[in-house]
Amino acid sequence: MFLSKLTIHNSVSTKLHSLLYAVNCCHSLLNCQALHALVIKSHYINAGFVGDRLVSLYAKLGNDRYARKLFDEIPEKDLVSWNSIISGYFKRGIFASCVDAFRRMMNEVDLKPNGVTFITVISASTVNGALLEGRCFHGFVVKYGYLSEVKVVNALINMYGKLGMLSAAYSLFRSMKTPNLVSWNSLLVVHAQNGFSRDVLDLFNLLRRVGVKPDQATVVALLQGCTELGIAKQARVVHGYIVKCGFKVDMLVVTSLMSLYAKTGQMIAAKEVFGELKEPDAVAWTSILASYAMHGCGREALEVFENMVKSGIRPDHVTFTHLLSACSHAGLISEGRKYFEDMSRFFGVHPRVDHYSCMVDLLGRAGLLEDAFALIKTMPMEPNAGIWGALLGACRIHNNVELGIEAANNLFMIDSSDRRNYIMLSNVYSASGQWKDASKIRCLMKERHLVGNPGYSQIEHGNKVYQFVVGDKSHPCSDKIYAKLEEIIRKVHEAGLVRQTEFILHDVEEDVKLDMINKHSEKLALAFGLLVTNTSMPITIIKNLRICGDCHSVMKLVSLIEKCTIIVRDPKRFHHFANGTCSCKDYW
Repeated sequence: MFLSKLTIHNSVSTKLHSLLYAVNCCHSLLNCQALHALVIKSHYINAGFVGDRLVSLYAKLGNDRYARKLFDEIPEKDLVSWNSIISGYFKRGIFASCVDAFRRMMNEVDLKPNGVTFITVISASTVNGALLEGRCFHGFVVKYGYLSEVKVVNALINMYGKLGMLSAAYSLFRSMKTPNLVSWNSLLVVHAQNGFSRDVLDLFNLLRRVGVKPDQATVVALLQGCTELGIAKQARVVHGYIVKCGFKVDMLVVTSLMSLYAKTGQMIAAKEVFGELKEPDAVAWTSILASYAMHGCGREALEVFENMVKSGIRPDHVTFTHLLSACSHAGLISEGRKYFEDMSRFFGVHPRVDHYSCMVDLLGRAGLLEDAFALIKTMPMEPNAGIWGALLGACRIHNNVELGIEAANNLFMIDSSDRRNYIMLSNVYSASGQWKDASKIRCLMKERHLVGNPGYSQIEHGNKVYQFVVGDKSHPCSDKIYAKLEEIIRKVHEAGLVRQTEFILHDVEEDVKLDMINKHSEKLALAFGLLVTNTSMPITIIKNLRICGDCHSVMKLVSLIEKCTIIVRDPKRFHHFANGTCSCKDYW
């Protein structure tokens, strides 16, 4: 028995030492209750630190009722006691109770919170997304003089940054006399998470100039920033830095590097990084599988999964999300259905919303819209926007207006302010020639001020990223770009390409549609790429919207005519064009 080895001696200090040792070694609720009884019997329940340890232990073991009851019974509750109950709630993820305990402490007793208290409640506000609450805690930090404590300020930087208040985070950072590495890392991370990727690079360079030595967390934040920036050349530079500084053995750094290569279109480099790992863990296996899925290499992704299982690594829910996504992008319907069944039957991974979303996408892309809708009806949880969005997107592809309206109505009930849902429904109407209904949806968007950002395409040249929108003439070399574009269009016409103007979802004349489709942003980026890129190097274009069918056909033919490789990344996947074909095999 757990308590059989515990001997209570006559010495008070020995008794306390034995009790504290027992608390620290306790790992079950039953033993905790037995120990609690022994503490009461020995009359040490009023010894503050013994009671505190028991409160923390109950909280750690998940019994909040016992923790609260014992906490209320302790007659001389000091700050350690309050911090124990506050941190116990936080560790259990009960953030509202964590904050409520802080309020009780401030209202009921005459105690001054310390740095540990503030770090806990600020972190609770961060996770809970409670900015107003976090600002109140910031006020308490100032009031009680803890603004000079680095760890507390780091918690505030993290909170403001993760809740979108970057200016406040940066202001706090600049006010610090001696920011430590955690301070720098927090600033890097929140900039990366908020999409300020260029600032991540600038902050990293500044960090090195002032003599701060980066650690693994710094490099991971840097890699995240580079990934969002999408500069392929930068990946090689960072890779060299990682090798030089000895971070190559850190699994999180390596998997982040792999992801950077994959997301900048350098799949060969991503495979090389993975191949150098002696004992890849589940995260590394999942990362390379996700990379194949992103690039539309479904069969390769399935092979990675089978090798992962053979090597003894157990896949988790994230692995299956990427596996099902790979099946969806490659049109592997029977394989996707099999893995969806196997994940719970053989691997003990019960389907989550993301898995159902992948399956709806898989069935919908294949035109099995009724099957997809039937699957949604069998879900054990409420379908989210991802589920209905996948169905609505499939209805747009396969011109199913009735089911598209059903999906759109469910999306509007979930979030009536998301402009993407209105655009997709409008496109469903337009694709089926129902121009009046499409116009009504567009007017409704204007009434509700749901005007979105235009589609754009980006291309890297030198150390700069150039961005184009439809009909863009802002580039200094615009005349040359349009001349090259006209040359491309003439060549594809001469090669016999039939233009696909049905992707212009506006009720205008055919010649107007043709002019509009010729000026799509990805075609402008392609023309620029052909002007400035050596044909031995791939032309990589990054889009914020799905590539249209006409641009896809043009890219295929241009890759054959110009004898070049073109890589296009849209929000869903990569397309690799070479020798007149695409890696997606015209299924996307």
